[in-house]
Amino acid sequence: MLSPAKLFRLLTELVVALLGLLLVWLAVSGRHNFNRRSAAWVGLSIFLVYWGLRAIWRANRDRSTAERSVRGGSLALVGVLMQGITWLPSFWLMPLLGAAGGILTLRGLTSAVLVLRLP
Repeated sequence: MLSPAKLFRLLTELVVALLGLLLVWLAVSGRHNFNRRSAAWVGLSIFLVYWGLRAIWRANRDRSTAERSVRGGSLALVGVLMQGITWLPSFWLMPLLGAAGGILTLRGLTSAVLVLRLP
């Protein structure tokens, strides 16, 4: 039986995987309607890089080093890709959005496996 804390972490990672699948779907279908140069988009990308680096460096007794690295590294990488979406030409939008979605999907599935393996 999973403890409530492990179950919550597992569900959180599955939500992240679903968010990644949504981004991949948006990239494949070409349906996006957002201003990629808005202050909110740039602020979110900077925040994701900060949050990812903080997650890697911050010591946490509940999580293994591998789990911290996967979670933090993926957030930082998605933030960098979002910055790329902001400043690169328009034809890079779909590949970068798909890559960000793929990274989030892999992060969710990998972290879910790591959460289930922890004692």
